[in-house]
Amino acid sequence: MEAIATTEELKALGHPIRWRILRLCLDRALTNQELSARLELAPATTLRHVRALVKTGFLAAEEVRTGERGALERPYRATQRTWGLSILDADEPGLSQQVDLAMLGAHRAEVVAAGPDAGRGVSRGVLRLRPERVDELNRRIREVIAEFADDDADDGEPLSYLWSVAARPKDS
Repeated sequence: MEAIATTEELKALGHPIRWRILRLCLDRALTNQELSARLELAPATTLRHVRALVKTGFLAAEEVRTGERGALERPYRATQRTWGLSILDADEPGLSQQVDLAMLGAHRAEVVAAGPDAGRGVSRGVLRLRPERVDELNRRIREVIAEFADDDADDGEPLSYLWSVAARPKDS
């Protein structure tokens, strides 16, 4: 069952950098400095995003460790709370669209960073479906993704995916 995101959670997920941080911290815990270097951002900017994700429980701080130069550092790991989280408008109109656009921006940045030969398949099209069929389509896609997620192999190729269905303007 999906949990519905709160307004605070939606605000935390409304920036593409935050989605990239979550993805980077999924497989291994990273420090603010490591994230800053990978994202090519100032450490203070990265820390602001990290703190918003920690505050909402999307990132978890791990035990402080000693870094390569002997300084103490705190790594962070993604909690996977976004999986199964329903991104619906809470009290602020347009907030879910902001989150959708942030996810699109993060995915685009990952495709660009992976290089020109990164593509493994893409499809875009249009459909005309009744509401119950839209629900069925989303349910079935989630089932397929869950099936493949169960086969997650340590030696497998790391892949990023994005599933998005959006209403089209009526005149198009």
